[in-house]
Amino acid sequence: MRRGYAARQGGAGVTKVLITGGRGFLGRNLAAHLAERKECELRIFDQNNSMQELRAWVTEADVIYHLAGVNRPSDAKEFETGNTHLTEEICRMIREAGRTPKIIFSSSIQAQLDNPYGASKARAEEALRSLGAGTGARVRIYRLKNLFGKWCRPNYNSVTATFCHNIANDLPISISDPTYTMQLSYVDDVIADFLSEIDHEHEGIEAGAGIRDFTISLGDLAGRIQAYHDLRETPTLPDFDRWFNRALYATYLSYVPQSARQHELAVRTDNRGSLAELIKQPNLGQVFISRTHPGITRGNHYHHTKTEKFFVIEGEGLIRMRSIEGGAVEEYRVTGSAYRVVDIPPGKTHAITNVGAGEMVTLFWASEIFDPNRPDTYFLPVDFEEVGSATHTKKP
Repeated sequence: MRRGYAARQGGAGVTKVLITGGRGFLGRNLAAHLAERKECELRIFDQNNSMQELRAWVTEADVIYHLAGVNRPSDAKEFETGNTHLTEEICRMIREAGRTPKIIFSSSIQAQLDNPYGASKARAEEALRSLGAGTGARVRIYRLKNLFGKWCRPNYNSVTATFCHNIANDLPISISDPTYTMQLSYVDDVIADFLSEIDHEHEGIEAGAGIRDFTISLGDLAGRIQAYHDLRETPTLPDFDRWFNRALYATYLSYVPQSARQHELAVRTDNRGSLAELIKQPNLGQVFISRTHPGITRGNHYHHTKTEKFFVIEGEGLIRMRSIEGGAVEEYRVTGSAYRVVDIPPGKTHAITNVGAGEMVTLFWASEIFDPNRPDTYFLPVDFEEVGSATHTKKP
């Protein structure tokens, strides 16, 4: 078992965990991760549960993730009820039980602002700090920023969720000020910190300072999501060099409706068979797939800088290559039954032939996207004459 908080509570190898607000956006994501841990026994409290159930679970929990709260009520008074009073009630239950669980509280950066929501979160923080000081219960307070990720409710209190949902479903979005900037945190980054609260002890009450955040304008946020949407039915992938782009793309994709999760590839067909681009990305090159008829050869060209990988996934093939300056021909026999990749270096003319009785299916990777203005692809049969300069045998 991980070195966790259960040892301090006298646990016998199992950490009893309670999540309040466990069916909300943050709670669902946390619960999914905790369900993967065999050493955790999980209880989830939400609006459908009774206060009697909450009391029973609070009094037996080793770790409490207090995520329940109100952030967009019809009446501002509900901030006090759903945020401050519920927290105070949980503190009272803990005191009466005479236990000292670890409590992780999801507060907000708005706790430092003078508005009803922020004030209710600040008072909830005060109740927890008082509990920790008076009982020894370990309290950790996370003042979270604007969160985004899968399962966040659109058209509610998350502009990222709204943009993702509406754009994925071809619905309009509204932006009052495209230059307005906000700080975002990805839900899985927050969950990673939350899980560390079980695995390790941390100093201090204030938590979450190490969670990465991203500053972005509303116009930029909408533009990126729209770009993902426009690219989705093409082989081109977004730039995943930055973690934010990967996280935002994953979030967008979680809102794409079932009916739009598949699309046809553009297929080019000739007497050799067929070929289709599968994936391409400026920094990663491109992946394409081909079907080749028996006896047909593809290739007989070379590159100066571009490199490739050939992988036969069905059928039988013979890959042949040779230096463009001459010399011996190298041969590689490949079949779909063997997971074998052949690297194609620059300066070697190369070809692949279907030597089997049926169709050959091949997956290709190239280190750069094909550019017709700078193709770096030059025709030269592998069996060119060794006598004389290879350049004399090239065809346009």
